[in-house]
Amino acid sequence: MGEQSQTTFPQQVLDEWAGSGHDLRALFSAGHLGDRMGLQVLEASPDRVVGTIPVEGNTQPYGLLHGGASAVLAETLGSVGAMLHGGPAKIAVGVDLNCTHHRGVRSGLVTGVATPVHRGRTTATYEITITDEQDKRVCTARLTCLLRPADSTGTAA
Repeated sequence: MGEQSQTTFPQQVLDEWAGSGHDLRALFSAGHLGDRMGLQVLEASPDRVVGTIPVEGNTQPYGLLHGGASAVLAETLGSVGAMLHGGPAKIAVGVDLNCTHHRGVRSGLVTGVATPVHRGRTTATYEITITDEQDKRVCTARLTCLLRPADSTGTAA
C-alpha cells in the first residue's frame, strides 16, 4: 500500500482491533500489488474508506489510467470497509466487482471513496466513486463481499 503509516483510523476501530494481534495498516492494504501501484489508504472506517493511486505507472497503452487500476483501487477500498464492518471475528472476501469507467485520465492522482450500500451479517456492499484532481468522476464501482468467520490466524475458517 505504499505509505501504510498514513492511514487514519477512528479510535473506535483502533479499540475494537486492539486485542486481535493484527497490524491494522498491513492488514487493510492491497499488499504487494498495492505497493507496486502506489496505492495509499488515507482514511478507514466502516462508514467511509478513502484512498489514492497515481495515474503515472498505472496506464494502458494509450496513456490513460488503466481500468484494472481503478478496479484494484475500488476493490481495496470496498474490502477494507467490509473488513472493518465485519470486525476481527470475520474476514471479507470479494464476490462481485462491477466498474463503470466514465472518463480517461492521463496524469495526476485519482481518489476513491467507498461508502456502504448494505452492511449485513454475511455480506457487505460498498459503492466506490473514483475522481480526478478536478473532482470529476472517473469511475463508479460496486463491490460485494462475503463475510466469513475468521480462524485464530485471521484467515477464513
